[in-house]
Amino acid sequence: MSRILLSALRWAPKSSFSHAVGWLSRRHLPNRLRAPLYRTFANRVGADLSEVDGPLGQFPSFDQFFTRPHAAGARPLEGDAKTVLSPVDGELSESGVSTGGRLIQCKDIDYTVAGLLADRQAARSFEGGAYATLYLAPRNYHRVHAPLAGSVSGYHHIPGAFYPVNRASVERVPGLFSVNERLVTYLDTALGRVAVVMVAAAGVGHMTLAYDRAVSTHVRGKQGRQGSSQRYAVPLPVGRGDEIGTFHLGSTVILLFEPGRVALDQSVPALVRLGQRLGSALSAEVAA
Repeated sequence: MSRILLSALRWAPKSSFSHAVGWLSRRHLPNRLRAPLYRTFANRVGADLSEVDGPLGQFPSFDQFFTRPHAAGARPLEGDAKTVLSPVDGELSESGVSTGGRLIQCKDIDYTVAGLLADRQAARSFEGGAYATLYLAPRNYHRVHAPLAGSVSGYHHIPGAFYPVNRASVERVPGLFSVNERLVTYLDTALGRVAVVMVAAAGVGHMTLAYDRAVSTHVRGKQGRQGSSQRYAVPLPVGRGDEIGTFHLGSTVILLFEPGRVALDQSVPALVRLGQRLGSALSAEVAA
C-alpha cells in the first residue's frame, strides 16, 4: 500500500495540497472547538499535553497549537559549550560521517551534501564531516533550536517538492531530502561552521525563522521558482539552545558539521529531546 501511495504522490499536486493544509491550519477556531479539537489530535498522534503551558483555548488556530512553545525549563541543556545538542524533539534516524560528500538516507539509498545544500561551494566545507538526521513526528514539539552557541552568518531557502518524510518515503524516494523544500541556516561556532537544514514535507504549511521574521518559505509559485539567500554583514548572535526556526506542521532536520570538528556519540538513543547531548568537540585543541 505504501508503494502505491507514493506512486500516486509523484503525480499529485503536493504543493497545492500543502498550501491548502497550511491555509486551513491558520484559520481561527471558535473558542468552544479549540480544546476538544486539540485533545482529539493529541490522542490520535500521542502528543503530551501535560507540557502545554496554559489552557488549550489560548491557541486561536491549529497552527498556533501545533507550534506551541515549551514552558521555561521544560528542556534543560546537557553538557557544556563543547557539547553538541539535539536541536529538536524527534527520532535520530541516521548519523555518521559524510565520506566522499555522501549522506545515508536509509539502507541502499544515499544522497550528496551538495545536493542537500544546493550550493557546491558551501558543500565543500561539510564533506567528510559528521552529520545527523532527525525526524519530527506529528506528536513532537516543532520548533528548531541551535545545537551550539555562535552566530547566524546567513540562510538559504531552496524551493522543492513536498513528499512525506516518514519511513515509507525515506525508503522509496531516492534523494528525498535533496528533492523536498529546504531552509538552511548557517552557524559559525567554536566547533566550526554548522548547517542546520530544515526539510519540508507534505502538509507543511510553511517554515519560519526566529532570527529573521521577514523570511517566508511557502510562497505560491511554480516548482523550481527562485528561493532566497542572505549573508548577514553583521552575523546574528545565538546562544546554545536558542530558537532558530519553526516547522508549521511536521518534517526533518539535518545537521552538518565540518570535518575534524565534531564526534557524534555512538550511544545516543533513537528518540531524543531538545537539549540532549548528541556529541562533542572531537578534541580539546579543536574546541580551544
